[in-house]
Amino acid sequence: DHSNWIRYEGPGIESDKVGYRFYLDWRNGFDIFGKLTTKPVLHNVGLDGYSSYHDKQDWGMDILKVGNSLGAGGFGLLGKNDALEHVADVSKRTARIVENGDLRASIQIDYQGWQNSYQQQNLTANISMHGGSRLAHVELSTDKDLPNLVAGVVKHPETEFIQADLDAMSNYGYSYIASWGNQSLDKSALGMAVFFKKGDVIDVRQDKNNYLAVLKPKGQSTQHVDYYFASVWQPESGINDKESFIKYLDQQAERLTIKPRITLHTTATAKQTTQPLNDKLALQWARALADSELKRKTLSYHANGWDVNRKRSPKFEYDIIGLQPYAYYQLGLATDEQIYKDVIAQVTGSFIDQQGKISAYKQSNFNIDNIPPGRNLIQLYQDTKQQHYLTAAQTLRTQLQQQPRTSQGAFWHKNKYQHQLWLDGVYMGMPFLAQYASLFETGHQQQETFAEVVKEFKLTREVLRDPKTGLYYHGWDESKQQAWANKQTGVSAEFWGRGMGWLAMAVVDVLDYIPAKNTEQRETLLAMVQELATDIAKVQDADTGTWWQVLNRPTALGNYQESSATAMFAYFYAKALNNGYIDAHYQDTALAAYQGLLNQFTLVHSDGTVSMTNQCYVAGLGFGRDGSYHYYMSEPVSKNDPKGNGPFILASLEIAKLLAGNN
Repeated sequence: DHSNWIRYEGPGIESDKVGYRFYLDWRNGFDIFGKLTTKPVLHNVGLDGYSSYHDKQDWGMDILKVGNSLGAGGFGLLGKNDALEHVADVSKRTARIVENGDLRASIQIDYQGWQNSYQQQNLTANISMHGGSRLAHVELSTDKDLPNLVAGVVKHPETEFIQADLDAMSNYGYSYIASWGNQSLDKSALGMAVFFKKGDVIDVRQDKNNYLAVLKPKGQSTQHVDYYFASVWQPESGINDKESFIKYLDQQAERLTIKPRITLHTTATAKQTTQPLNDKLALQWARALADSELKRKTLSYHANGWDVNRKRSPKFEYDIIGLQPYAYYQLGLATDEQIYKDVIAQVTGSFIDQQGKISAYKQSNFNIDNIPPGRNLIQLYQDTKQQHYLTAAQTLRTQLQQQPRTSQGAFWHKNKYQHQLWLDGVYMGMPFLAQYASLFETGHQQQETFAEVVKEFKLTREVLRDPKTGLYYHGWDESKQQAWANKQTGVSAEFWGRGMGWLAMAVVDVLDYIPAKNTEQRETLLAMVQELATDIAKVQDADTGTWWQVLNRPTALGNYQESSATAMFAYFYAKALNNGYIDAHYQDTALAAYQGLLNQFTLVHSDGTVSMTNQCYVAGLGFGRDGSYHYYMSEPVSKNDPKGNGPFILASLEIAKLLAGNN
């Protein structure tokens, strides 16, 4: 019965390198068709009988014995008994071709009424391939929560198990599990692998039939898991040994981790960004991004909402609860539009109960990233006089009073980052601390706090500034024990753009609160502003006015012009000019930076909304993040992230003020 073969073998997908077929039986296993031709073959396989593809043909052959396993990259579930459950008990399976082009193909398989040990639910798998690649991308979505989903490869006798070092990468880096050996049906060498993000993996294990990666589903209304699988057959690939296979795996993992650098230039965007810049246009750009993000996700960050980028419930974070709502409020002040001012109440305020308790916050973590929302709490108290906002702000002030410090008094970044001072942390803590002291402290206590704020900048300059370039390293470990720390100096290895951006914004913001009578303290900070203005300008890209992800390595492979740092520096220069902190000749630097922000990183969509592109999503030190140049290249490049959106809006406001003053 020919139809039985098709039913049993199931649908397939292929590139010019390899073909895969998906068994729609109880195993849900994935089979491999090794190819000796670049032409499509799966549509003819099996039409002339079973044996025609289990023996080597001119085009290749079926090379894998799947048996009772998941095959090459199939998926299942760790059930309540902690054993693998196949996607077996299913009411209905359907498959359809979604794409079938020359460069890309994709197929969707729906598993309706899957009964597992947790519940009955629906599962959808989208599987895609690109020409020139052996990798298939699997995207799974479920309509009900599951604690895990599992991807694996068959465990044949006398094969070698291979696992990448999970400790050597960030959560967004791709790792893998793999097997290698003479395990193809023609006894040739065959390697199989599953690639996944480190942050998605719960466990790596084996059972009788499989090597398994246990992955964490993430999502709000539906849950998602995605991974890649691949196979490498010696007759097709020329890869003959385990060492060459591992080299291939590492190359593929790096390609998945470090995406191509793409800058989009469209006619619609150019029409808007090439208009002569003036104060009204700068304010219009602030509104455009703010309005676009209000449509997309700004208000979803409330306490019972969803953090779209982190794929979890929002926490009391520096960016989504602090910086971005703060920028909206400043826009509201500039435009006198309440819709923008209301964001701090709708987002930051939603985390505070009537007793002043902060949700999704744990003081004992001593995480300085929790402090920036405090500026919004102060504003809410000033606007409403409601005590619970002040009580919450006092909680953050207490955290800073108790925050662990280095031997000289610099604030630790977090309790788990012991003895460490990061550039980011200066912005996270010092503007709030200075503002709080200016409003709610008096006398000796107030002066002690101002002194502590200024000391933080002095210590940061002392330990993190490179005297040769004037640039600042990302972090410093006083103990010199961290893997990323220089054993002589304790500093990290590179000059990260946004790291210096945080510092530059911090110093001009803190000057808003240090009284004019505190002349020595202000002179210290003003000298730092002027020094930063000189040194940051030296690494500004002359052609675009922007700055690079790693500031001093513009020609290094993979480096890219980064938008959040550019926005922060544009804000720094414009605000420093507006307040008379730096010489007027820096106006050219500020305007070039802002125009670069528009030209290189602003995208106007067909519906009129605006996006900010080329944002470094995150960067840190420790826990797989070694501070190397390669590390900074490996973190995701995103768009419309609050760490960039906030500075874009703030930079637009200061540029508008600067240009208005020139009229």
